[in-house]
Amino acid sequence: MLTRRVIPCLDVHDGQVTRGVQFGRAEDGRLQSVGDPIALALRYNDQGADEMVFFDITASAHGRRSMIDVIERAGDCCFMPLTVGGGIRTVDDMGMMLKAGADKVSINSSALTNPDLIRAGAEKYGSQCIVVSIDAKRVQPDRWEVFSAGGRNSTGLEAVAWAERAVTLGAGEIVLNSIDADGTKSGFDLIITRRISESVGVPVVASGGAGTLDHLAEVLLIGRADAVLAASIFHFGTYTVRQVKEHLARLNIPVRMQ
Repeated sequence: MLTRRVIPCLDVHDGQVTRGVQFGRAEDGRLQSVGDPIALALRYNDQGADEMVFFDITASAHGRRSMIDVIERAGDCCFMPLTVGGGIRTVDDMGMMLKAGADKVSINSSALTNPDLIRAGAEKYGSQCIVVSIDAKRVQPDRWEVFSAGGRNSTGLEAVAWAERAVTLGAGEIVLNSIDADGTKSGFDLIITRRISESVGVPVVASGGAGTLDHLAEVLLIGRADAVLAASIFHFGTYTVRQVKEHLARLNIPVRMQ
């Protein structure tokens, strides 16, 4: 059995890591500041993270330059693979991030607007570099739809169908973000995670809802995810990456230990 990956995620806004809940901001309209992205990346690198995801939530010209700087600096001091997403709209944008030191690029709304971007990116850089991130929300008891624009707009697309199409176009990995569970620490959405994991032939990374060690184990065992992505439990010191891996290993879930 392939080892399961543990992946911290850093949402970067104006050069600082921030955190929200259910894709939103606090009641005062602010995002909670967490710290410096390079300091956090080094911490997780030392803890044995399998990968690191940087997500540019500024997604502007200024944010792009700031994110390139973050990726270059992280690449110089970290040995784990780096994925970057947010505001990547063209093949040239992909190339810019890969040249800066990213191993993969993650696309979301831009893939929905222009699905051919998945194919074009895969043809130029290889499917292993192209991650399609899907923001899914339960809209009926047995229906999950894909949302765009940071979880604000429903596309009307059914989540499993969009994941299957993305893989057909060339995506080498799917990151499934549960809007309902994001930042709540109440557990992953196991149902839609399993449906997508069983429907596509590429790795699926589960995101949204990590609160306890058992939540992480459940989405790997019951949700059939290939990897878990989390933010708050790592940023605020609830658990270390190593503690997560030790717990998974005790449950006979294969993980890579340093």
